[in-house]
Amino acid sequence: MIAVDTNVLARFYVDDPADPEAARQRPAARRVLAAPSVFVPMSVVLELEWVLRALYRFSPRDFGRVLEHLFGLANVTVENWTLAAQALEAHLQGMDFADALHLACSAHCSAFVTFDRRRFASKAARLGLQPEAVLPGVR
Repeated sequence: MIAVDTNVLARFYVDDPADPEAARQRPAARRVLAAPSVFVPMSVVLELEWVLRALYRFSPRDFGRVLEHLFGLANVTVENWTLAAQALEAHLQGMDFADALHLACSAHCSAFVTFDRRRFASKAARLGLQPEAVLPGVR
């Protein structure tokens, strides 16, 4: 089994003709993803969302299609793919992917403490996600 970095997945999913290096790397990324057994760490999934959104302007729906494709590759194992799928569902409902993944990975906890009331805690509450995102008492 081989593990892949975010840049390999980005090259696999994004055709960037303006970048000559990307054009050379894309065929290699395709060969890597065709290996008999590929592992994608959760940290790579998290970074992939950031790269696709920030650099390539992918919408949540576009990122969702990427993850669904990746989950469907028989030779690819995504670490804790069920947690990534849960986070994706919340992301598609308007939550930041990283926040949704933090919450999904903390499902065994009684609460998730954050100072981010507006983007994190209120959206998690609106979506009914667990554990509850709570604000610590500050003075």
